[in-house]
Amino acid sequence: ERGNKYLVGTFEENNNLGFLIPDDQKISYDVFIPKAYTKGALNNQKVVIEITKWPEARRNPEGKVIEVLGFLSDPGTDILSIIRQFDLPEKFPEKVQEEANNAPESISKRDIEGRTDLIHLKTFTIDGADAKDIDDAVSIETLENGNYKLGVHIADVAHYVHENSPMDREALERGNSVYLIDRVIPMLPRELYNGICSLNPKVDRLTLSVIMEINKNGSVVDHQIFESVINSSYRLVYDDISDYLENDDEAAKEKLKDLLEELKLMEELMQILYDKRDARGSIDFDFPETKITLDDQGKPIEIKKDERRIANRLIEEFMLVTNETVAEEYFWAEVPFLYRIHEDPNPEKLVDFAKFIHNFGYSLKGKEIHPKELQLLIQEIRGKKEELVISTLLLRSLRKAIYSSTPDTHFGLASKYYAHFTAPIRRYPDLIIHRIIKQYIKGKLSLDKQGRLEKILPEIAEHTAMTERRADEAEREVADLKKAQYMKDKIGEEFQGIISSLTNFGIFVQLENTIEGLVHFSNMLDDYYHFDEEKFHIIGERTNRLYKLGDEVTIKVIGVDIAKRNIDFQIVDKEK
Repeated sequence: ERGNKYLVGTFEENNNLGFLIPDDQKISYDVFIPKAYTKGALNNQKVVIEITKWPEARRNPEGKVIEVLGFLSDPGTDILSIIRQFDLPEKFPEKVQEEANNAPESISKRDIEGRTDLIHLKTFTIDGADAKDIDDAVSIETLENGNYKLGVHIADVAHYVHENSPMDREALERGNSVYLIDRVIPMLPRELYNGICSLNPKVDRLTLSVIMEINKNGSVVDHQIFESVINSSYRLVYDDISDYLENDDEAAKEKLKDLLEELKLMEELMQILYDKRDARGSIDFDFPETKITLDDQGKPIEIKKDERRIANRLIEEFMLVTNETVAEEYFWAEVPFLYRIHEDPNPEKLVDFAKFIHNFGYSLKGKEIHPKELQLLIQEIRGKKEELVISTLLLRSLRKAIYSSTPDTHFGLASKYYAHFTAPIRRYPDLIIHRIIKQYIKGKLSLDKQGRLEKILPEIAEHTAMTERRADEAEREVADLKKAQYMKDKIGEEFQGIISSLTNFGIFVQLENTIEGLVHFSNMLDDYYHFDEEKFHIIGERTNRLYKLGDEVTIKVIGVDIAKRNIDFQIVDKEK
């Protein structure tokens, strides 16, 4: 296993002997590195080693340095260490890069043959200000019967990434793009994600379009899926749209002046689609995202809560309805396909969860849990002190959504059919679905091809579930690292926070900027505290002083361990 054969850590020299202290906290031993195999690494540099002898009864493992990453104080070495730790592939192999260099910069007459010409349709993209890979555009109008006509146009990546080519094999190997604050490890080379596949404004681009007629109840009453060519009129930014729709902001209105009508229509339709999804029981967690800003040396200079605003919700709803429409169409077509499924929760976990929320006066009824019940619970706790801890535990009690070649429901979305179709630049499952759709609509999905798909789709599902998990873990690891670095400078400073979780060893406190730290019982000096699991509070033996979830407290930062990503707080004074 590469995960075990290669290790990342800090190189240390002691009396002419080299050692690696692994970054992975789960590995309890150091690795001995003979002098001949240190590759010139210096004391305290981050290195990647290959294990050459495995540990035995009383002997540490041995290894050799295969890459010196640099000192931790060198800009970017910290994130690079995490990239190596998770074995994320950075450079593209030569053959793939060669293929990318030969990708066209514009589309040809031949490319357009047989496609629906939507060049004059008013389409636009909505993304973050710094997005480089723009894979979806939208169009909207109302029909004479009062229904909405929503168009979602997705970059036709499969036109450029040919099955089984070096680029295709590399994209599958990577599975998805990984976003690590100040850098992206893309699934496809820049020539594609920032070039011919990116729906940049004012250039013709090849797309797969899903045109949906949606009535006032949010039902898709008619739809078409076809190959098209578009020319996006505008590249819009989330914040401008949110400023306009939320606050009627004048500056935003000026920027968006040609699209005010469309944006109002989108808001209307978004609300209708959301209400429909809400009515059937779709679960909408509202966890605060974190926005981390780094300076050019990679040092965190600002960390704040990243609000989920209306523009993000517009795109979210439109992508959800598109993914459902595509999944249902291909379910009924009875061809091999890749679905995004979310299995029902493990009943035992839900029993434990129900016991836990009973402490707060909430209950779940019945053996069979429908998503609607969990959704109502989430609505009930919204804005309450216990919201964060209950939502977090509920999320942990649910299974993880996965890819599957066998259709099944999506519990969290309360959806019968779901697939990932809208992001083929950054997710391989979407790319494979595009390929199937393109062959199907051209009548080229022969029985031979179907047989081959039936064989490879389960493997692709399993592999991309792994790469998705790996990306999530790496992204979380980088965020935790930057949070710890940010708080390192704040030792001795005081902040307001709320108690986010209670354990039998201390109290977790979350600050307004989403950073969480631990107040260990050993740092609560005014009394001897213990955790009462029944009543779910912390109580002082002498003073009977209580700490409960959601209590506001003032804390002082007393310690940060960057290597372990731990932040320690001390309570200064409890808010009365």
